[in-house]
Amino acid sequence: MSKSIHTIGIDIGSGAVKTALFRIDADGTPHWLAKRVERIRRRDPMTLAREGYEGVLEDAGLKPEDIDYIATTGEGENVKFSTGHFYSMTTHARGGLFLDPEARAVVDIGALNGRAISVDERGKVLQYKMTSQCASGSGQFLENIARYLGVAIEEIGSISQSSKDPEKVSSICAVLAETDVINMVSRAISTPDILKGIHLSMASRIVKLLKVTGVKGGVALMTGGLALDTGLLAAIQEEMANEKVAVTVRSHPDSILAGAIGAALWGAYRHQKLQELESAAVAA
Repeated sequence: MSKSIHTIGIDIGSGAVKTALFRIDADGTPHWLAKRVERIRRRDPMTLAREGYEGVLEDAGLKPEDIDYIATTGEGENVKFSTGHFYSMTTHARGGLFLDPEARAVVDIGALNGRAISVDERGKVLQYKMTSQCASGSGQFLENIARYLGVAIEEIGSISQSSKDPEKVSSICAVLAETDVINMVSRAISTPDILKGIHLSMASRIVKLLKVTGVKGGVALMTGGLALDTGLLAAIQEEMANEKVAVTVRSHPDSILAGAIGAALWGAYRHQKLQELESAAVAA
């Protein structure tokens, strides 16, 4: 790379639009300059993508012409001002490794599904396994239950961890699981015990996903919308111990931005390769 370049990654999920802006130095060193997270909440994701793009430019003091590559991921194929699109599995793997260089697995739990991704030291996807979209191990399911119980999303983790006698949700289907929760409320099961039970059910599936992908040790980084749910993280660690899986699961304050980070970094890589091809063509 003959000079530094600027790239933007935009990750459009089911619950939020995430944007990250990077400068990549000539020696390949990445510098994270700006970030934005916008919850969708019935707003137009394409409008939020534009707002996130303009927001990170403003935060970094840059202009549109300063950007060499705009990469999208997730549901971002239709962002008209993008340069290219990357599959979310690869962007979460690369973004997860940027946030935690020790990670050899990424557990991405979004609004509609969850997945476990085994990665190498370069962020290359080795193997993955994901839940179905109707699964009760998703962010949307947990948000629906919290709303029913009258609990704020931010409080779920701490309330779950105060549980004394968790009641596990047995149903894999989200609709049936919600019925289970309604029955628990009618039986006067406490809110902490219901939430901890949901977390343990979700954690059990996540541990199974990790085992299927062949992850037997090392660090797994949580990404996606539920990465900062402390109750879920504690439940996963508990399930890891019960299943005797020697994997350390941890999160990062910017875990929700993993996809956008990975898109920006892969965008820089693709831009560099395109530049090399153009230079070779000119030389020929």
